[in-house]
Amino acid sequence: MHRVPEHSRLCRLIDESLRPFTYLQEEIAVRLTKETEKDLLIVLSQVFKQIQLWTHEFDSDSDNGMGVEVPACDSKCSGGMNLQCDDHEIHICLTKIIGDLIHLLPVESLHVQHLASNVLVAISDYLVAAESHWDEYMQSLCACLELAISNALLHSLECPSTKALVSSNDSSSVTFALKPSLKNANWSSVACVIRVLRNVLKHLKQDTDDQLLEVYLDSISSCLSNVPWESMDEVHVGQSGEALGVSRGFFFYTKAGQLESRNVFYGTVVQFFCSLVNQSGWMEAAGGPLNKHPVIHEISNLIPRISAWCLGDGHRNNTCMSDYFKHKILMLMIRLSFQIHLECCLLVSWLRLIHKYFEDLLLLPMTEQGSDQHSLEGSPFLASFSDPRICDTTSSHLQRLVVFLFLRCSLSLVSLKDRTAKQCGCAHLKSCKNSGLNSDPECCREKTGLSELSVWLQGHLSAEMFVGCESYSERCISFSLSFLKLFIHEDDILFEVLLQLFCVPFCHKQKVCEARRAFQEMKDDMHFHVSNLFNPLHLFHLFLAELHYDHQVLLDYLISKDTGARSAEYLLRSLRVICDSWNVFVEFSVEGKVMYMREIHKSSGKKRKVLADGSDFLGHLTPLSMKSKGIPVSLGKQYQKDFMWANRIPFENAKDCLLSLKKSVQSLHQKKLFPYNPKVLLQRLTRFEDLCLKRENIFQGKAELIS
Repeated sequence: MHRVPEHSRLCRLIDESLRPFTYLQEEIAVRLTKETEKDLLIVLSQVFKQIQLWTHEFDSDSDNGMGVEVPACDSKCSGGMNLQCDDHEIHICLTKIIGDLIHLLPVESLHVQHLASNVLVAISDYLVAAESHWDEYMQSLCACLELAISNALLHSLECPSTKALVSSNDSSSVTFALKPSLKNANWSSVACVIRVLRNVLKHLKQDTDDQLLEVYLDSISSCLSNVPWESMDEVHVGQSGEALGVSRGFFFYTKAGQLESRNVFYGTVVQFFCSLVNQSGWMEAAGGPLNKHPVIHEISNLIPRISAWCLGDGHRNNTCMSDYFKHKILMLMIRLSFQIHLECCLLVSWLRLIHKYFEDLLLLPMTEQGSDQHSLEGSPFLASFSDPRICDTTSSHLQRLVVFLFLRCSLSLVSLKDRTAKQCGCAHLKSCKNSGLNSDPECCREKTGLSELSVWLQGHLSAEMFVGCESYSERCISFSLSFLKLFIHEDDILFEVLLQLFCVPFCHKQKVCEARRAFQEMKDDMHFHVSNLFNPLHLFHLFLAELHYDHQVLLDYLISKDTGARSAEYLLRSLRVICDSWNVFVEFSVEGKVMYMREIHKSSGKKRKVLADGSDFLGHLTPLSMKSKGIPVSLGKQYQKDFMWANRIPFENAKDCLLSLKKSVQSLHQKKLFPYNPKVLLQRLTRFEDLCLKRENIFQGKAELIS
């Protein structure tokens, strides 16, 4: 008994199965009859299932410490190779396997394209399980992508440039062998190859072998660096910014067909890039953070080009597709922002892109957004529905993304403290009004960031905001609450934006507008306004109020697989600021109490789990007790509770919530039911509790002295 090489089994299976369809490779316009399509789909399904079966056998034998052995065979595949062959023949065999499948991608059958792509991914899984020449297979797939792009350019450009044909003229053996299989490639074919690479990546994520990921990233990075992006601009973006669709010969499509083909290509590229930089589960890939790998920088450099392709004038009439591309590009930029070093030139470049393509979303008013509770919450495809409430949900989702990205860029510039505001003399509101992105960012980074914040804030605040100190605190809190309400319905980005706002300069001992003279001196200071509008203590109070001080909601955040880490980080950082600025936290909202009570009544936070049992500090509300406390009996039960919260000192509400949270976390931790070690969190909550007890002792002591 001898073990048959894995590539030989594959080569024989695919060669024998697809031999009746080799004539398709010679066709110019690959259009299948219904009968041919049916036969081909049956064959591809059988090949797919057989490869999956072999993969499962390898996985089972690997678990049992055994290898797969089958009788030795001297038969040859059509390439004239013995099944027992050397590395060179293995290389040729793998290339032939890919070539036999890849030439099916340009056919005009989505079902055939899909199934052929699945077979290519199944082969990847098989070679990984067999630990046999997977790196060569991966390099060949990347060569396919380069060739597909080159041939698509060849048939799309009226005068193909030399750069566009670099891959096509590559004399390597892989390129030479695959060239005939991709001679009919178009942009749909390119999208198919990219989907194969993306699905391979999905399957690799399930594997813990960092070496495979490193090989994958190296191959993709090399491929992206070889793509003639400048030549692709000639096809996808014209001088007027309008997408082009020049095609010749048998690749001529109708205008609608051209647009659909390009949209599929654009969407697939952006999806693939999003998968590559997806921060979830990738920070340990390739032996370290992804910002050390060239593939991330390759993608980052392509952001302006991809934005022009996807968001140019040619897509503005298709609202649904435009919203989809906006969603994907914003997600891509946000994910990149966590993986790369945010240098000044990059931040300024991204701010320009935001203004060019997302200005309408950036300037949307931050009004009450409703419940946002739709079954497809946040999906850009909701824009295709006629229900205006669903369309508003889509706009709100995109608005959240672009506001977060804008704040991340502008606040990152402000936090680059190479020069202080005093040194550059640009921290004041008046000077910021006339300063834009055309100023030299290296000269004054903070100036650019403050200028951006100033213009944006003035678009959302009334002119009276900066006029006098009367009700200034109330106006600040009103804006903060509107801002928080915008994000409260999306947990994942909620904590990202709240954490980002810790970059805002904040004075622990700051008291807003103590006197009219002080306000007049500070009213043009942008630092002053930003620190008041995004005060972390005020935001934390408002955050708890939006949850109706329900500690169970906080607990849900902390133990959630999706929000656990970021919510814990936000709570830890908030508790540190609270303990360091205790008096400011305790005295919150005295000046803004009227607005605070009004807004909390209107609020419709999505998570409210207030219980009417013994843990509720309101106790049992009877008509008599309500009358004694000044609560209108006509109000509903929930609004009665709201009224009590709004008329109670916010510190007392926050204290009850956080101390209840401490008890719940301790109880779960003692029972070993908490998903991670909450030691640091419990320490912060204990410090908070000590400060509360100290405050109570002081008040008790004063009361005893008076008595």
